[in-house]
Amino acid sequence: MKNKNYFQCSECGNREPRWLGRCPECGSWNSLQEKQQTALKKKGSSDREQAPVPLDSIEIQEGLRFDSGISEVNRVLGGGIIKGSAILIGGEPGIGKSTLMLQVSARTKTSGRVLYISGEESAGQIRMRADRLAITGERIEIFSSTELSSILSTLDQVKPVVIIIDSIQTIYSDELGVVPGTVNQIKFCAQELISWAKARDAALFLIGHVTKGGVLAGPKVIEHIVDTVLYFDTGTEDIRVLRATKNRFGAIDEIGIFHMSAAGLEVIQDPASIFITRRGDTVPAGVAVAPTYEGSRVLLVEIQSLVVPAKGGISRVFSDRIDNARVSRMAAVLEKHLRLRFSDQDIYVNVAGGIRLGEVAIELPLCLALYSARINQPLPPSTSVIGEVSLAGEIRPVSHLERRLRTVMEMGYKRALHPGSPVNNRQFESLSLPVTDIAQAVRSIFSD
Repeated sequence: MKNKNYFQCSECGNREPRWLGRCPECGSWNSLQEKQQTALKKKGSSDREQAPVPLDSIEIQEGLRFDSGISEVNRVLGGGIIKGSAILIGGEPGIGKSTLMLQVSARTKTSGRVLYISGEESAGQIRMRADRLAITGERIEIFSSTELSSILSTLDQVKPVVIIIDSIQTIYSDELGVVPGTVNQIKFCAQELISWAKARDAALFLIGHVTKGGVLAGPKVIEHIVDTVLYFDTGTEDIRVLRATKNRFGAIDEIGIFHMSAAGLEVIQDPASIFITRRGDTVPAGVAVAPTYEGSRVLLVEIQSLVVPAKGGISRVFSDRIDNARVSRMAAVLEKHLRLRFSDQDIYVNVAGGIRLGEVAIELPLCLALYSARINQPLPPSTSVIGEVSLAGEIRPVSHLERRLRTVMEMGYKRALHPGSPVNNRQFESLSLPVTDIAQAVRSIFSD
């Protein structure tokens, strides 16, 4: 079969069978360049597909997972780094992705070599960061390049067990043009790197950038081909939260919490109370404390709300840490069952510390925070609230109630409003305040 020529766009990688003045894919002018396509070789016996294997006959490899050297990273990954896995980590610029990866490079518990491939910084800049973090890179090797073939050639020479690509948007292949960051470039380069890593049982970290909208920019298109997707988010100025949104080797509800300091990212040993403010006997209106279950631990968080008359008669909800739809739904429940009007009010909701909340157990504390802000009456001090709220105004049970109550007790709170009754009733007798519906919850809190 003879080789065929085709024309490829240098901007987006689009291929056309004949030359065109303008690329129909990206609209660039005079960007189509002639290239030669070689005929595919016939598969030999060594390239034939493997025969199906019974599940029971497959042996599990020992030592498949190894320690990253950072306990919070191990927690989010499900116990450590899996050999041959591809991990995509995204976050806003300057949040600490490169710092985290450099610390993982230095602390990972493996005897193999670690290769840090940088497409954004020079080797000297990385060395300056390593000196600031007091990292001695005996096992870390730095390679500054953005060209895929050069990177693959270096991987063949070094044969690392941990590979860090910082960042995937900067890598390009000559086969698809010289412009990095396009969808085709990112997909092709990521697939080539992942194939190399999986064939040699190397762990691959791909760093990606997040847009202002809070989503991965180009790397969003490769989430389906990686094994794990981690988002690095910011809480307060110095708190960082690492959360998994996809994980083939562990749970996706675990979070890692770090403190950013001049020495880098530090693990917070006791994060249960870092998201609450100790005020003593004075609590402002619109504030409710909720024990939320994140992965395998309980965190106490402070839900804050502000309710003010709507401007122009149109009610709006402003909430970036709790879903707007959930806030609107809880306001509708209060308006229906307690006849407290919210339809002419602007609602502002925040979570102290900047952590994002998504579980159903925050609905009752959210309701009481909204009610408190609406009537301008604070909740009693040393009171926490737990529970899911149905549209009928019922307080539904939540998971891990006893563990939540135990954490509340350890943090020194005197009362806990919650659905149902814990199994160990006597242990939480002085703390427990069970309720069945939203009206009873409001009476229990605001009738004192």
